[in-house]
Amino acid sequence: MIAIGSDHGGYRLKEEIKKYLEEKQIPYKDMGCMNEERVDYPNIAKEVAKQVQSQKCEKGILICRSGIGMSMVANKFKGIRCALCHNEYTAKYSKLHNNSNVLAIGADDVTVNEAICIIRMWLATEFEGGRHKERIEIIHKIEQENMK
Repeated sequence: MIAIGSDHGGYRLKEEIKKYLEEKQIPYKDMGCMNEERVDYPNIAKEVAKQVQSQKCEKGILICRSGIGMSMVANKFKGIRCALCHNEYTAKYSKLHNNSNVLAIGADDVTVNEAICIIRMWLATEFEGGRHKERIEIIHKIEQENMK
């Protein structure tokens, strides 16, 4: 299950991504927004991050105009490794080496087709483990020390 959310700037792209997920029979929960009326992106990012953090959803996808604000909010939650990806390369390595569990996309930076390619790569890539697992453990330790 994927939690997906956008602000008003990412709404149209989110709707196209949902069509792709439905076509591929990938289950998702839409955490908002539900139209192009102005909303505050931190509230949407919070809901998606909470779904992943609580393991109600395995992964999350966040969309706003740049992807920056959404990724900043998501990364405030313990256990969330949100990666802002602009292409298939960054999507691949965000999973392969960093085991990202939330993907942020900037709607102003990519076309619908590019966004779908990013998501396809991100979903298809498995975490490599090995030395990268050790680094994820270091990240976890830093979280424990600094996120009280």
